[in-house]
Amino acid sequence: MGKKGKKEKKGRGAEKTAAKMEKKVSKRSRKEEVSGLPAGGTHGGPRSDAPRGQFIPVDGLNASLSAHPEKDELILFGGEYFNGQKTFLYNELYVYNIRKDSWSKVDIPNPPPRRCAHQAVVVPQGGGQLWVFGGEFASPDGEQFYHYKDLWVLHLATKTWEQVKDYVYYNDVYAFNLDTFTWSKLCPSGTGPSPRSGCQMSVTPQGSIVIYGGYSKQRVKKDVDKGTPHSDMFLLKPDEGREGRWEWSRINPAGVKPTPRSGFSVAMAPNHQTLLFGGVCDEEEEERLEGDFFNDLYFYDAARNRWFAGQLKGPKTEKRRRRRGKRAGPEGAGEQEQACGGASTPAPLEVVTEVVAEDGTVVTIKQMVCAPNAAGPPQPEDEDSPEEAGSPAVEPSPRSNAMLAMKHGVLYVYGGMFEAGDRQVTLSDLYCLDLHKMEEWKALVEMDPETQEWLEETDSDEDSDQ
Repeated sequence: MGKKGKKEKKGRGAEKTAAKMEKKVSKRSRKEEVSGLPAGGTHGGPRSDAPRGQFIPVDGLNASLSAHPEKDELILFGGEYFNGQKTFLYNELYVYNIRKDSWSKVDIPNPPPRRCAHQAVVVPQGGGQLWVFGGEFASPDGEQFYHYKDLWVLHLATKTWEQVKDYVYYNDVYAFNLDTFTWSKLCPSGTGPSPRSGCQMSVTPQGSIVIYGGYSKQRVKKDVDKGTPHSDMFLLKPDEGREGRWEWSRINPAGVKPTPRSGFSVAMAPNHQTLLFGGVCDEEEEERLEGDFFNDLYFYDAARNRWFAGQLKGPKTEKRRRRRGKRAGPEGAGEQEQACGGASTPAPLEVVTEVVAEDGTVVTIKQMVCAPNAAGPPQPEDEDSPEEAGSPAVEPSPRSNAMLAMKHGVLYVYGGMFEAGDRQVTLSDLYCLDLHKMEEWKALVEMDPETQEWLEETDSDEDSDQ
């Protein structure tokens, strides 16, 4: 499923939460300004006792006051004020001229969201820069708080704000002791995975841990980040002869490997196999983002160090009369291998569908479906059996971040999400698949995504906690 012409980059996890909060804070600030209420509170702006044309900052505390690196000026940013009933936050910028003994307000577009208790420092580079990090936002009733971890720089020479987007990925490993209820940091030997987020872990029958996939991004040039879905695989196993020590090793399984993706889900299948379902692969360009969502299955057999594509056999039909037919010889067999059986099968087919959303966005849906006779060796042709026409097979729609559970050899898939244009659809459907039979998906609880409420954010929306 793709987005065409999308201008914004997707956030992930905590990054997306922070972005939404900042957007809400900025929107509230704009509404207050439009309604005639200064963004800082009821007492912002010039004071009546100030000389004409001169500004005096609003009352407040927990702002930052910094000395200009080149001029005889002091720079005041942000802060808060409490009047006994409401809390007001600020993001105005004031400059105090030491020689003239006067304040002036500097209006610069696109400032950081309102905050207090942030850290600020000035440096002389580039004609002078004011760096602002973190801080706190509080709702007017003082019941809700948000702590920023964003980084901004004010270029004093050009009077422009710039947000410096930063991110840190980790590749450290911790273990939790179920007897002592304590965490300990492991320091494995060998070369492990590069720092990343969103990787998945599973346990092998030998007590080792398999790490697969994940996501990371890096700055390719100013204001441009490039994300990378990982498809490498690592084994974390106990170091023989050294109790309590672990070692990393990279593994390269054979077989039919999953395509690069993130947001996939894993569960432990029968016979100690690791099952992988769904996910999304983002194809990013400078001003465009396309996401291909999946609903396919893969199995990893740790004992054989091999991936298998999860192919369904299809529902069994009764009272079939058969006639002799040609069986495919070894030369005609594909190189894909079927999960839970290992028989050679043709590769799954990719079906591409384009749908135009209500807002005119063209959404590309890519699905992997089983090729004809993909569930094992070719079967003899049926004689006089009615042709099984055209109704699509029941299966979960392509999605990422689904929830998986295994019980009695049956895989249960619940929920997840996919995106249609700028709309994010959260699913609540429930499907199951008997992994012993590998015949067909069953829909236990269905959901029509079109019935899900989606409210576009507007400046007239109320910024309530609900």
